Amino acid sequence: MVSSDNDPDGSPDLNLDADSLAADLARLVGSGNVRHRRAELLPYSRDATPLQSAWPDVVVFPQNTAHVSAIAAYASERSVPLIPRGSGTNLSAATVPLRGGIIMPMTAFTRVVSINTAEGVAVVQPGVTTLELAGRAEELGLMYPPDPGSRQACTIGGNVATNAGGLRGLKYGVTGDYILGLEVVLPTGEIIRTGGQLKKDVAGYDLTSLIVGSEGTLAIITEITVSLLPKQPHEAIGIAYFDDLAGAAGVVAAVVAEGIRPSTLEFLDQTCISVVEDYAQLGLDTDAGALLVFGDDGSEEASEATADRITDICRDRGARSTTRAATASDAADLLAARRSTLPALARRAPVNVLEDVGVPRSRLVDMVDRINEIAATHGIECGVFGHAGDGNLHPTLLLNADDLGAMERAEKAIGEMFAAAIELGGTISGEHGIGVTKLPYLEQQLGRDQVALLRRIKQTFDPNGILNPGKLGS
Repeated sequence: MVSSDNDPDGSPDLNLDADSLAADLARLVGSGNVRHRRAELLPYSRDATPLQSAWPDVVVFPQNTAHVSAIAAYASERSVPLIPRGSGTNLSAATVPLRGGIIMPMTAFTRVVSINTAEGVAVVQPGVTTLELAGRAEELGLMYPPDPGSRQACTIGGNVATNAGGLRGLKYGVTGDYILGLEVVLPTGEIIRTGGQLKKDVAGYDLTSLIVGSEGTLAIITEITVSLLPKQPHEAIGIAYFDDLAGAAGVVAAVVAEGIRPSTLEFLDQTCISVVEDYAQLGLDTDAGALLVFGDDGSEEASEATADRITDICRDRGARSTTRAATASDAADLLAARRSTLPALARRAPVNVLEDVGVPRSRLVDMVDRINEIAATHGIECGVFGHAGDGNLHPTLLLNADDLGAMERAEKAIGEMFAAAIELGGTISGEHGIGVTKLPYLEQQLGRDQVALLRRIKQTFDPNGILNPGKLGS
């Protein structure tokens, strides 16, 4: 959680001649698409990850795939770091330019190229937001299921790069489950297409899946082919309050044991309930120890039946109370309790460090207990929320940025939380990616031999090591 040596709050560590670099790039893509003045660089020195920042030397805005190819070839020939970037909403510092160089926002790539309703396939550019794709699909009676919390701002390219998850992961999976093919530029400038519009295609290695989740370290995504589903006609949503998280976790276990796969099964702990109520004034029960948000989609009969059954399970398992949405507007209000958690926590403290671990559902309560024990040991306030249905938790540390001791304690606490997740059979990242913040812990989960294999794969794709250096495979 410490800014790199290349720190925008101090002096930029410019190992490159930024003026010459900017002039060269201007000849490739036009001077109007290049920025290198200090004030212009600052917004690209960080993403949504707190306490992580580093200066780029130049920011360049390619307008088409040919531009991307030319920039990559130029950077590779001169061993200049090159970091592709979406909207900067990621929470692992995956787009922070640790070694300076060129930041390359893909913000000009905003076309929905085509939507084939007969095949259930869309082709989009990486700068299209998740919400726009979902909305365009819905207009045509289709559905793009991945539903990350930052869907209004995050881009499909960023979602692919981090294999983003979201609120519907239990029933519908994550971004990678919907990626059929990619157009990418390799670090040395070649343009290739992986996969295509077919649901079944096993010609060659599955490079599409390898690039998904590679966090901008293997290739630069310039076009994405996604699979769409038929739009579901109805959604049934409810919430239930419990005295403690163990009660909510018992419901999750019972729901899954019955073979039910609801579209929504999310939880908030007491800290999160309190801050959300302060923020959104939704009328939440702030005395409850845990809140479970549940629901399903499909036909009205089937989705309501699923929600009815989950409501019964909640009552059987000692819920303090349950509430069901009577209208679509009511459903949106109930879901707002989960969607507003992060902005609500952001108001509670000057800095909130949102982390991302996953454990088997059977260890959910164990992991939350460990998180709370670790936070208490280090004297840090912590809220926990997440995707109860798939065991993906988001412990969020609430900090004072001026308290350097708190920063150091938080870093130790996070390392202990990662170790606890691994010990319980889980992972240090369910959906946010590794980026900078989790890289020191990756070998602890994967082992030395697997990390060495990642580096060999990186070397094969990127022989000059220019793409997002200091991250995965570096």
